[in-house]
Amino acid sequence: MKKRRWKSKESVRILRVFPRRTNATPIDELAHIGSPDLFSNHLEIDRVHISVTFSWDMPEAERLYKEWSAIAPVEIGGPATGARGEDFTPGKYLKQGYVITSRGCPNRCWFCGVWRREGGAVRELPVTEGWNILDDNLLACSGIHIKKVFAMLSKQKHRLFFTGGLEAARLKPWHVEELVRLKPAEIFFAYDTPDDREPLYEAGKLLKAAGFNSCNPLRAYVLIGYPGDTFEKAENRLFDCLNAGFTPMAMLYRDKTGERDPAWVKFAWPWARPAIIHSKQRERKNSEKKMGIELSEEAGEKKG
Repeated sequence: MKKRRWKSKESVRILRVFPRRTNATPIDELAHIGSPDLFSNHLEIDRVHISVTFSWDMPEAERLYKEWSAIAPVEIGGPATGARGEDFTPGKYLKQGYVITSRGCPNRCWFCGVWRREGGAVRELPVTEGWNILDDNLLACSGIHIKKVFAMLSKQKHRLFFTGGLEAARLKPWHVEELVRLKPAEIFFAYDTPDDREPLYEAGKLLKAAGFNSCNPLRAYVLIGYPGDTFEKAENRLFDCLNAGFTPMAMLYRDKTGERDPAWVKFAWPWARPAIIHSKQRERKNSEKKMGIELSEEAGEKKG
């Protein structure tokens, strides 16, 4: 009788399937985008994991589930499913270099699914190697954990990024000192609600005093287009961001269906391109300067 050979956990070949490609999607041989292709039946795989980040991709994930089930057992996972995240494995569901060292956020922002999925407390994970931090709220972690992360980053031979975003209200002088030492290529903060305005300005003061500026490398995500928002309000927040010392990155609000108003898409497009953004800033300053001169001249004429 032929004996069956059981595979160890390490030898199980898992194909990771993604509904769409992003900058963070892995590119190794066991990462695949979309439907099976002509070579899929010849892949030596034991399981298929469909990883879904965005809720509006769930219908596509369900379709892919049916297609890939003909090849191997399939599971659907990822943030879009609402499942709580596990310990982070570098290179598995995110491209090598992207790293998550904690999950969860104590803030309960109405538009964010992190606290609903991960809970209202931060969970600190083992610190693995990487150079692009994607934590939900790194600065909400303990000082010991943050220092471990900074120490890990100091050993990297790549340009450093804080793409996940840092919370301005939690930024402390010692964080700034560490960031100066690390010299990151890009640091993202956020301006999502009116309550973020004052902390963002204070963070800008700390960072600018340390030598950072809006051109290199300070950025800020700015949520726009949510229910009740207007183009005027959104533009004011975006210029507010510039005045605080950060180059804004417009983040267009989407509901679970992923629907977007074409007018908002058109409005958001230039606010995702730094060169256009700083050109807008110069135009606004020149316009304000010209208006100030005209008002001054008008006042002088009236006085005369």
